[in-house]
Formats: sequence, structure tokens, C-alpha cells
Amino acid sequence: MLKFIKIKAFIIEIGALAYFANRFFKQLFSKPFEFKALLRQCYSIGYRSILLVAVTGFIIGLVITLQTRPTLEEFGAESWMPSMVSISIIREIGPVIIALTFAGRIASGIGAELGSMRVTEQIDAMEVSGTNPFKYLVVTRVLAATLMLPLLVILGDTIALLGSFIVENAKGEVSFQLYFNKVFNALAFGDLIPATIKTFFFGFAIGLVGCFKGYYCKKGTVGVGMAANSAVVFSSMLLFIIDFIAVFVTDIFFEI
Repeated sequence: MLKFIKIKAFIIEIGALAYFANRFFKQLFSKPFEFKALLRQCYSIGYRSILLVAVTGFIIGLVITLQTRPTLEEFGAESWMPSMVSISIIREIGPVIIALTFAGRIASGIGAELGSMRVTEQIDAMEVSGTNPFKYLVVTRVLAATLMLPLLVILGDTIALLGSFIVENAKGEVSFQLYFNKVFNALAFGDLIPATIKTFFFGFAIGLVGCFKGYYCKKGTVGVGMAANSAVVFSSMLLFIIDFIAVFVTDIFFEI
């Protein structure tokens, strides 16, 4: 009985999230357009995440190269290192890990921010005063997350490749030009385009879930904490689902 209740609550929440997404798309193309608020959110969500993404990307490149190089050396295939690292980072590891890091910072931050505004009745006051809090608070944040994450993933992937080059240069004395020639020779549009497209969906899911959890936060300070925590958990789960669908669709597309 308890499992049935939990499943029912989960299905209801999925339906509420779908309704929330439908409301977002309706408000997205309606006037007025909050360009200043959107730019402010792009700065807060994108620019302030650069350091975190850069450090994450650099560590990804270092760790993958350090862990993989000894195995390739056993088979005398260390010359394949730039190609293997670039494909694995660009296709899968970079977008997913950076998106998870982004979710930990942005989804929790949005959930806590909107949750505190709901608890202190600031959103209710905006509704009473005749303004559109959904347009100002939700649409701008979701759109900013959708636009900023692809740029951050590109930055993180680039720094990850630089981190990998540093290890290769120290271990195998590989020059910068030789390393990146091998990287670009190994990559194709079939690697870059699907990996970039799915980051837009990652950013949309992170922003939408963070806003959803915060906008409908329960009363009290406990509700704010639960909104921030559940936003991270739910958005992380959605990232894996979206990634699976993206890989599945990409494989079908290129088989055809």
C-alpha cells in the first residue's frame, strides 16, 4: 500500500512538472519580454559558474589520461591517447559530469531562492500587485540555464583537453600541435553536434526542475531545504534519462 502511494505521488509530480513546462512555453512567447532579467540571470547562472566548470573540466582531463595511459602503454598504443580521450570527453564524459556539477550549483540555488521567496510570501505579493512572477522569476531562469550550459560545456571540454595535453606532454613529450592535430582528426560532426544539442536539454531540465521545486515550495524553512535538495536529486535523475534517450536516438540516426 505504501509503495502504491509513493508511485501515485511520483506520477502526480511528473504530471505537475509537465504542466509547469507547458506553462513555461506559453509564457516564453508572450509579452512583456524580460530582457534585463534574462541577462542578469545569464550572468548569475553562467558567468559565476565558469570557475567551477573550469576546475571540473581540468580534473576530468587529468584523471582520464592518468588512469588510461598505463593500460595503453602495455599494448604499445599510447599514440591513440589523444583520439580516445577527445572522443570520450566530447561525446559523453564532459557533458554529463559538467551538467551534474551545474545541477548541484544551479538547481539547488534556484530551488532555495524561489523557495524562500514563496515562504516569505514575496511571490504572493507580486501576484497581488498585478505583475507576472512566473514570467519574471521562472522563464528567465529556465531560459538562462538552457542557454548557458552548452557554452559552459564547450569551455569545460576545452579545458579538459588542455589538462589531458599537460599529462601527455609530461609523460610522452607530445607537442601541443601534434596532440591537437590528433584530437581534431579523431573528431567528426557526428561527435560534436549530438553532444552539443543534448546540453540544451540538460540545461532546460536543470532550470525547469529547480524553478518547479522552488515555486511550489512548502511553507517553512524545512520546505526550503527540501526544495533545494529534491531539485538536485530530481534534475540529476532527469539528466541520466535525457542522456540515455540522446544516445539511443543518435545511434539509430547514424545507423540509418
